Amino acid sequence: MKSPLNILHLEDNPNDIALVKSTLEADGIVCATICAQTHDEFVSALERGDIDLILSDFTLPTFDGLLALKIAHAKWPAIPLIFVSGTLGEERAIDSLKNWAKDYVLKGHLNRLAPAVRRVLKDVEDRVAHKKLEAQFIEAQKMEVVGHLATGIAHDFNNILAVIMGYGNLITSELGPDSPLRKYTEEIQHASERAARLTQQLLVFSGRQTVLPVVLDLNTVVNDLDKMLGRLIGENIEMTMVPGREIGHIKADSGHIGQVLMNLVVNARDAMPNGGRIVIATENVTLDENHTRQHPGAMPGNYVLLSVNDTGAGMTDEVKAHLFEAFFTTKPLGKGTGLGLTTCQTIVEQSVGHIGVYSEVGKGTTFKIYFPRVEQALDVVARPIQPGPLLRGTETLLVVEDEPSVRHLARGVLEAQGYEVLSAANGQDALHVAYQHKGSPIRLVITDVIMPLMGGKAMAEWLKTTYPDLKILFTSGYTDETITYRGVLETGIEFLGKPYTPATLVHKVRAMLDG
Repeated sequence: MKSPLNILHLEDNPNDIALVKSTLEADGIVCATICAQTHDEFVSALERGDIDLILSDFTLPTFDGLLALKIAHAKWPAIPLIFVSGTLGEERAIDSLKNWAKDYVLKGHLNRLAPAVRRVLKDVEDRVAHKKLEAQFIEAQKMEVVGHLATGIAHDFNNILAVIMGYGNLITSELGPDSPLRKYTEEIQHASERAARLTQQLLVFSGRQTVLPVVLDLNTVVNDLDKMLGRLIGENIEMTMVPGREIGHIKADSGHIGQVLMNLVVNARDAMPNGGRIVIATENVTLDENHTRQHPGAMPGNYVLLSVNDTGAGMTDEVKAHLFEAFFTTKPLGKGTGLGLTTCQTIVEQSVGHIGVYSEVGKGTTFKIYFPRVEQALDVVARPIQPGPLLRGTETLLVVEDEPSVRHLARGVLEAQGYEVLSAANGQDALHVAYQHKGSPIRLVITDVIMPLMGGKAMAEWLKTTYPDLKILFTSGYTDETITYRGVLETGIEFLGKPYTPATLVHKVRAMLDG
């Protein structure tokens, strides 16, 4: 129970007021009492907004308790009212309870008052908790619907984006740096990348994204994002990278770290419409119990800190209190979804880290993200794709994909690099192609996970019985929940999520063949 309890006492007898207060305090209920006798005093006290409980006499010289009850219930229904009266007969008592009073106590039996107050306030707390749980359940149902919707559109949308990004990338690579068409193809690339990020953000928010954590160097991830982040800010904003020396390794999904950084940089940009400075820094830190006591959810230990600081407008305490709530945004209509920081928090928590914000109005904002340090070597897939010509090969590959445009794109990209490429529209066709093939042995199969007639996992198991050394690369535009159900994200299985770029595909294929 709150202490002190703010009580509005509607009573014209000072002795009764003092007696009620002393009775409550003698029973351990500390209270701060505001007294009222008239309609105007009663309403004025309620409008202050900090009343926890109303105690009311039934009959007053210019006012009466039943009218007070109706006024309170109409405008402040959450505040309970208990009648404390010496003149309340059985008929009036029943009438008051029918009109939303929570209890009544006769002045001659004040020993009932403290238990009645405790019971009524406990009922209010239980009701508030029930409504909160009900609201959370409704919100969870909404998120479940959003998740199913996101899962449903992700596959088709990611296939479309794979084609746009793939052919856009190929056209751009064929154009010289001075071509007047290059700026148009680059804009297509940027737009498709933003669309891919938005799709991924929805999936992260709904809890249905594909998470592929690897051991990586945070400095490498941040450095690789330098140019992309630079495109998100205007010329009036200076962005500085301050990489820490010899920082430890972390285990996370590099794509998701990129999403976190892009969300934070965009927010920083929007907080500095007249220009300013963004500093992105990394460093090793050790958190002690003192820090974790002040930051719920944090655990003591060794971390790599990623911080994003801006010199923008800063935030009020009220804004900070709602910062990580879904759909909360301070941006104008159409300028923000309210999912950015919720997505960041979800991603960081998936990496067993935590995120904090430090901000004052007029003094800018700093987000601090703590990733646990791991004592493991870097994973091969965490190493960046080197710029320059793509690695070539002559091996025989099989591309299995039910979406014709994606299948033709993948086949064209790989053939351009010198590979002999066979193709099939589903698992059954792929088995037929593989068994009929008489040339050099198929070294690697690139297959979609979910296809009509026979999916990629079942097809791969059939092929492995005949060709045990065959390597399989699974691809999918579906989400983690869907493909995990099919056993694709098990340890040791190679996976490439859609949409992917030609360079990513070629790099992954070459890495597996050289494995």
